[in-house]
Amino acid sequence: MRITGQMLKKVHELSYKYANLPERYVNRAKAQVFWKTPNEPNYQEKVMEKKKYRFTMNRPWSGQFRQQNMPRTLRKKVFVEPIAEWSFFRGDRVEILVGKDKGKQGIVKQLIPERNWVVVEGLNCHMRKVGADGDYPGVFVKSEAPLLVTNQVALVDPADLQATEIEWRFTEEGDKVRVSTRSGRIIPLPKEQEETFDYKTKKTYLEREKDTVAKVVEEITFKPTLQTFEMEIMKEMGIQEERVPKKSFWY
Repeated sequence: MRITGQMLKKVHELSYKYANLPERYVNRAKAQVFWKTPNEPNYQEKVMEKKKYRFTMNRPWSGQFRQQNMPRTLRKKVFVEPIAEWSFFRGDRVEILVGKDKGKQGIVKQLIPERNWVVVEGLNCHMRKVGADGDYPGVFVKSEAPLLVTNQVALVDPADLQATEIEWRFTEEGDKVRVSTRSGRIIPLPKEQEETFDYKTKKTYLEREKDTVAKVVEEITFKPTLQTFEMEIMKEMGIQEERVPKKSFWY
């Protein structure tokens, strides 16, 4: 089954992880609300918003993504093949299977899972013209073009440094790992897969003055109860409500 790129609605979980931002913030940044009912009790809540997005190299929380998805923007239709389980991560060594760099190996430096893309550092490059304005001709910049993980790149087996297909299996300890179908060797996840927009690895991140300390995050300070906020305050302060509320009716 194939679905059109115009039908894509959700941001991939790896993109949320790389953004290192709350999911609700990313969704709010990419949302385009055309109209919604006033926030009043006599209105039924309805929202008219854009539901189909065209994902590109620009990340969903950026201004460039919003600009590329503005209404009446004519873009060529694309096709994305659904992938049940994503198997490529930052830092993986892959081999290019097509194009002028066919047979070369490189390191994955960026993921665009919404389009089944990976960007390999220093390979599959092209020149693009930027900065042209009036009489100024602009300059050419070398940049890496994305590659499809379905048929344009393959993971490299660490046993013999050859391209291989992989499948996910479970070890005796219950850990989920990638295994080369040719050699049976485990392909470990690279350390770079922890990389986010803020840091390369968790250990190298320096806590700032306004950061919440990890010790505080792990501490559970909230205990859910079947009480309203007012009821909890009254219980803490020992207040007993003896008044009988008047009956009210809603038609």
